[in-house]
Amino acid sequence: MRAEGEKERDHWWKGRGEAKLRPLPLSSLPGLQGAPPSFPPPTTPAASGPALKSRESWRCLGCEASVGTRGRRRPRGGRMERPPSLRGGPPGSAACEPWEMRERLGTGGFGNVSLYQHRDLGTKIAIKSCRLELSVKNKDRWCHEIQIMKKLNHPNIVKACEVPDEMNFLVNDVPLLAMEYCCKGDLRKLLNLPENCCGLKESQILSLLSDIGYGIQYLHENRIIHRDLKPENIVLQEEGGKIIHKIIDLGYAKDLDQGSLCTSFVGTLQYLAPELFDNKPYTTSVDFWSFGTVVFESIAGFRPFLHNQQPFTWHDKIKKKDPKYIFAWEEMTGEVRFSPHLPNPNSLCSIIVEMMESWLQLMLNWDPQQRGGGPDPETGNLRCFQLMDQILGLKIVHILNMTSAKILSFSLLPEESLHSLQSRIESETGISTGNQELLLEMGICLDPRKPASQCVIDGVRGWDSYMVYLFDKSKTIYEGPFASRSLSDCVNYIVQESKIQLPIVQLRKIWAEAVHYIIGLKEDYSRLFQGQRAAMLSLLRYNANLTKMKNNMVSASQQLKAKLKFFQQSIHLDLEKYSDQMTYGISSEKMLKAWKEMEEKALQCEQAGDIGYLDEQIMALHTEIVELQRSPHARRQGELMENLEQRAIELYKQLKPRPPDHSYSDSTEMVKIIVHTVHTQDRVLKELFKHLSKLLGSKQKIIDLLPKIEVALNNIKEADNSVMQMQAKRQREIWHLLKIACTQSSAKSPVSSNVDGTITSSVPALLSQTSPGNALQPLSSMETSRNVPPFAHLIEENLSYLDNFSTIIQEAKRDQSNSMMVSLEGSIWR
Repeated sequence: MRAEGEKERDHWWKGRGEAKLRPLPLSSLPGLQGAPPSFPPPTTPAASGPALKSRESWRCLGCEASVGTRGRRRPRGGRMERPPSLRGGPPGSAACEPWEMRERLGTGGFGNVSLYQHRDLGTKIAIKSCRLELSVKNKDRWCHEIQIMKKLNHPNIVKACEVPDEMNFLVNDVPLLAMEYCCKGDLRKLLNLPENCCGLKESQILSLLSDIGYGIQYLHENRIIHRDLKPENIVLQEEGGKIIHKIIDLGYAKDLDQGSLCTSFVGTLQYLAPELFDNKPYTTSVDFWSFGTVVFESIAGFRPFLHNQQPFTWHDKIKKKDPKYIFAWEEMTGEVRFSPHLPNPNSLCSIIVEMMESWLQLMLNWDPQQRGGGPDPETGNLRCFQLMDQILGLKIVHILNMTSAKILSFSLLPEESLHSLQSRIESETGISTGNQELLLEMGICLDPRKPASQCVIDGVRGWDSYMVYLFDKSKTIYEGPFASRSLSDCVNYIVQESKIQLPIVQLRKIWAEAVHYIIGLKEDYSRLFQGQRAAMLSLLRYNANLTKMKNNMVSASQQLKAKLKFFQQSIHLDLEKYSDQMTYGISSEKMLKAWKEMEEKALQCEQAGDIGYLDEQIMALHTEIVELQRSPHARRQGELMENLEQRAIELYKQLKPRPPDHSYSDSTEMVKIIVHTVHTQDRVLKELFKHLSKLLGSKQKIIDLLPKIEVALNNIKEADNSVMQMQAKRQREIWHLLKIACTQSSAKSPVSSNVDGTITSSVPALLSQTSPGNALQPLSSMETSRNVPPFAHLIEENLSYLDNFSTIIQEAKRDQSNSMMVSLEGSIWR
């Protein structure tokens, strides 16, 4: 008799829609008309082949049984033998030194699989040793498996390696098989986790499809049929931070070189292709059926066809199904219902679901000749593998709309532009392309110059792995309404009727969906929190840009102030000296007027350097952002939801060991957890969106400030240029004045002039060389013989002033690193 757990794994819910919280009559629930599955399902010899007895779920190639099963009778073929001892080979031998057996990984129908580690090097390998005295036929099968293993080389097939010299001996007249050690367990262990009771995540499903699909292709290309593909024969290995699926256990594999049609099989029945039950000839298509069954179970959490029954029972009910049907369940009336669709709940996005259903229709075709879809007339490749490549080749961008909490999925076209994607987003959300802000997880805004494929990371598949976050730039306050996760019909029923007594077999399925719902609520919050985090990182990027522009503005303002201070001091000194030297008869009303205009213009330039009002706003904004970072809402608040998830899982586990026959229970405790989780999510989401609105408000303030800073910078630059031009003009006038004075002094001849008239002297040729546009052309008259000593004194005083100024410049250069003010003054005249 098969195990009770196999009876219980019935997916009785057949609907694809979901409902709001509303009461439903018990008779209207399809889920209450069948037998729900247990979790995790026990495995029987009839259902899953030879059994494993191990603490671990790890599987390695050549281990014929599932982990953790019991009750298998001892196979025929001889007495039991002990495996190699802890430190050696056969019992009583120390020949395995320096290899030490660390643990027993599994026990199959004929062999033990143990983990051995090199004492000095730390190298780990899995060793399969025969534990029975085998018949000649089984010895040939054992050796044939080793031969197959050694000739295969593929990343998705567990590799055989050389048996260490210290272990190169026979056990029960057959050699040992050494293989790579896979430390992440098998697929069955993953499926049996409570959080996977309704199937794996999309990223895990696509990874499984890719790895095992290409592994099967490789086997078939090498003319090998596996014949025993099942979750227990798929192990997980971590390589470079990525989980890789590998096919193991070629004990039942058949080499097609022995004949393209095979007629004998001993393997796991639940994943066995139908033609094998009738002892009919079969080909590689048997692996398609097994692979399709494994993928379906990974999506839904249970096998596709009447999985609560033995294959011999359900074959007659399923064999006449239409090829499009991939799912069958039985009503309480005994009627078998079929569906071409995947059952809900599952974790696939809408784009993947339709293509996956088409692929499963090819893989689960009852007719072995039609299974796999046959070869494509153009390429010659099987259609099932072509469709698999299309699924895996899809570039899908998953976008979380932060204004509604909805996830949008778009399949990208080749070389599609970002603007094209944004137009599609606008049609779905109503957010115009100009108001869309698309952020990656690190808060980086998408580059409009790059194609839309920048949203997709090569090698990363699944909406649970990577998300782009959509914000509406026209809003700073997000108040909803926000999309909420809907309850399935069966979970909604127990929420409305929590005290109703239901059979344990039905509660197991209902509670499984309840656990899935609670986990979903927690994950919904986690994704929205990640969107908030992306907004915070974007805010910090804007703030960094604001800080950079502020520093540039402050630096430019300080430079302007330094130049203005020096210019104002200089022009003030010039005006004083000009007044003093007028007693010697040198004067220019135009020059005096120009200097006074410069002095007034310098006061206007000083206003451009006044940025105090902007600096105050920026400092206040910096303080606001720091407070937002320190806020408890800036950190994840999902601890309570995680605790509720664990409570739901523990409650679900407690239901499993209870006797399923004639046993009833209510759902009061599970409903309390559901309600508590919903209320908790409502609270944390309100806090999240309140905090998010503050983040977006601060970001908008930065956006509003940046143009003001840009204007201030431009004004400072214009004022700086004006000061530099005035300084240059002033210096030209001073040096021109000195040139004329020196010329007149050296000539020692009488010079007569009025303030605005022409200069007459004994050196008219020299004076005529000066620029007619220079403001210093009209000079007052001088009596050379009488004024030479005072004028010489004036020249010496100016030269001394210039000499002192040069000294100041040199000191400014030396102190540049310590004094910004000195550096700025030095840079003006350097």
